[in-house]
Amino acid sequence: MEDLFIYILPLLCIYLLYLVLKKYYLPRIYGTLGEVYVARILKRLNKKDFIVHNNIYLKKNDKTSQVDHLILSIYGIYVIETKNFKGWIFGKEKSKFWTQTLYKKKYKIYNPVIQNWSHVNFIKSLSKDFKHAYFFPIVVFVGKAELKKIDASLPVVYGRKLLKTIRRNREVIITHGQLEKFNSIIINHLEKGKEVRKKHRRQIKKTIKQKKQVSNIEICPKCGGKLVVKHGKYDWFYGCSNFPRCKFTSPVK
Repeated sequence: MEDLFIYILPLLCIYLLYLVLKKYYLPRIYGTLGEVYVARILKRLNKKDFIVHNNIYLKKNDKTSQVDHLILSIYGIYVIETKNFKGWIFGKEKSKFWTQTLYKKKYKIYNPVIQNWSHVNFIKSLSKDFKHAYFFPIVVFVGKAELKKIDASLPVVYGRKLLKTIRRNREVIITHGQLEKFNSIIINHLEKGKEVRKKHRRQIKKTIKQKKQVSNIEICPKCGGKLVVKHGKYDWFYGCSNFPRCKFTSPVK
């Protein structure tokens, strides 16, 4: 019996480690891999006419924005939101959430079109020079996602079609002089973003620690399970401990 326990214990530890990685780190890893894949694609753009910024952190006053890919070009300004998902993707432009269907199960994902427009508006707010610039937001899906019913006015494309989508615009609307000016504005706010990145991460860890101290004795009104504090992309919320069997959520006030 003792020999069996010695054999099982390492396997149990590995399994628990896998569960932790799957829940907390794999989504982040998948996202990073998707951004790296798109960054490699964007390297093929002509460097004379296109200036590419990948995974940038911008700051203005007390507001911040993380942009997956920003392309400044003589043909316009491209803001790209990258998603690395599996399964079928369904969504409408004005819906708060889109749906991911994976192995006959449905999951909610934040609307990437709304996310991308928020990045566009933030960049416009950085300088009056951006007010009348031509912006082209794009949502790109990489990995094994299949786009099914997508209702959106802006391009929602696969990674393999990204360059073709960007190169569709052939009318020169920004001079190289303006391009350099735009880039200087971005770099200026990019540097400010780098200065606060460590502070921002420390604040997130502090907030997480505080939120974890919130009592978890609240009862789910849907199934009777415990409500636990979780962190989504935009805010903290209560989620049912019986997820995914129960998908009840409620904002943390």
